[in-house]
Amino acid sequence: MPEDERPREKLAAHGASALSDAELIAILLRTGRVGANVIDVARDLLKRHGSLRELSRCNVTELSRLPGVGVAKAVQLAAAFDLGNRLAREPLANQKIDSPELVDQLVGGEMRMLRREEMRAVLLDTRYRLIRVENVSLGTVNESIAHPREIFRPAVIASAYAVIVVHNHPSGDPSPSQADHSLTRRLAEAAELMQIKLLDHIIIGAQSNNRPAYFSFKEAGVL
Repeated sequence: MPEDERPREKLAAHGASALSDAELIAILLRTGRVGANVIDVARDLLKRHGSLRELSRCNVTELSRLPGVGVAKAVQLAAAFDLGNRLAREPLANQKIDSPELVDQLVGGEMRMLRREEMRAVLLDTRYRLIRVENVSLGTVNESIAHPREIFRPAVIASAYAVIVVHNHPSGDPSPSQADHSLTRRLAEAAELMQIKLLDHIIIGAQSNNRPAYFSFKEAGVL
């Protein structure tokens, strides 16, 4: 490729914002394959998965299936996507987390990348500052299998004062199901017995023109 079209040289000269998604991915891949340069491989990845968001939801095995990628390059891509998620969470490390908007900023981006439902417990201290986020349940494409004891166990271990429970709907629609309502009631009862404050149960979906990106049981008046 001409030197001024090479992704690394282009980024060095003009900054990352001057590069397309395919060019940025090409920098991580570094090399192409027989008959296709590295940008072609990057474009194939995006085309196969439909968008950068869908690509970021792939695990290492899925990423490595495309000819020219392989396990080593797939690991680099997965690491880059997760670094982006961690960077987005970093400003909230020492901030009071007491609203669904802040929880969405904390874990929403990462959980929207998931293809199956997962449930996480955001553990907070007495000032509602983050202790850590625990993954407590891995479910199917449309159901997160969880029990209150599994959700509150990390809170007991960490001596957390408060917990915000979060799970995702891979469909993108954050509207709660009857099972979600039932679980929320059980969580509220268990929290009261254990003297742990259940601040909220939040469902992460995808933003659209006619619905918000998440559903908060607290905002809905259930908690």
